[in-house]
Amino acid sequence: MPADASSPIPPVLDQLREYPQVVPEEVPGLLERLAEVPDPRDPRGVRHRLAVVLALTACAVLAGATSLLAIGEWIADAPAHVLEQVGARPDPLLPRRVLPAEATVRRLLARIDGDALDRVVGSWLADRRPKTTGAAGLRGLAVDGKSLRGAARAKGRKIHLLAALEHATGLVLAQLDVGEKTNEITCFQPLLDTVADLAGTVVTSDAMHTQREHADYLLGRAAHYIVIVKGNQKKLRRQLKCLPWKDIPLQGRTRGTGHGRAEIRRIKAATVNSLLFPGARQAVQIKRRRTDRKTGKTTVKTVYAVTSLTAEQATAAQLAELVRDHWKIEALHHVRDTTFAEDASQLRTGNAPRAMATWRNLAIGALRTAGVKNIAAGLRRNARDPRRPLTLLGLG
Repeated sequence: MPADASSPIPPVLDQLREYPQVVPEEVPGLLERLAEVPDPRDPRGVRHRLAVVLALTACAVLAGATSLLAIGEWIADAPAHVLEQVGARPDPLLPRRVLPAEATVRRLLARIDGDALDRVVGSWLADRRPKTTGAAGLRGLAVDGKSLRGAARAKGRKIHLLAALEHATGLVLAQLDVGEKTNEITCFQPLLDTVADLAGTVVTSDAMHTQREHADYLLGRAAHYIVIVKGNQKKLRRQLKCLPWKDIPLQGRTRGTGHGRAEIRRIKAATVNSLLFPGARQAVQIKRRRTDRKTGKTTVKTVYAVTSLTAEQATAAQLAELVRDHWKIEALHHVRDTTFAEDASQLRTGNAPRAMATWRNLAIGALRTAGVKNIAAGLRRNARDPRRPLTLLGLG
């Protein structure tokens, strides 16, 4: 239904036009998504709605809060109009709004359903991601894990999170807690089960996930894979090394600099039909020649990979780009460690460490969909005006 002339909606939309992630109203908003998370609290005595507390927490992290104490301080300082837009209710017995304290946020995050929270945040980001492909012209999805080292130093349980990140946008579409009694391999399929549409997507992963069961799963969902082959697949690696690479012409060559080194990559690809891996259609050889710019030392490393993409679906240059773009998930981990001080945090109670990682993924994703390249600068900008996090989250 169109808004009437007195509606505040048009001015708000004018304010939001600079952000490309704004979407039609039929797509669920963040408050609607957060309302899907089960409330772990006893309904007796609940003063603050779950979605409101979670939304305020998300806004605080998007303003640069790196701890629960900082989140509590941001909420305490939030102006009345910001609280009203998030849905904080005034207490009928008091002349002002009663805000959730830091202790309230801490207890709630410790007991929150981490799977449900990751699911709704991933869905919200997926709804708002630009419909673009990566530099290779294919939609890539990187799967990799990260340990929260600070929780272990604080003598809490070891928390290891497995995530799926879209190459082109840098958005985390799914995340799963790898339990202490299992590993990343057993969590690969449950993680991707939470991604709604994998058809046509190229899933990239490190050598740990070069598993036949994973390949069968992806092919069953009409997705593709490109996986690195190392010592955990000895027979397959032997097959790849024995291919007549010297007779195959060079099909791509790239140069790059970064992290104090210069690198030259040479790639060859060959169509194959009899590899010991389900659905393998091409074998890939990448030779990396790296020179340390300080010492001048040069190393050469040969990497082998297999993919279910045919030569018609992906050229050697595209395959090389997909392999290189996989490490964008490492860039995400770097941002969480350096900008949000994730590894320095010794938060260890219940699900709170995982929930904070989810909020960091949301903050980074919201900034990236708004076109922000420097995440630290974006957080500082948000910290100067409490309305900006709301705008980025579609709560303005």
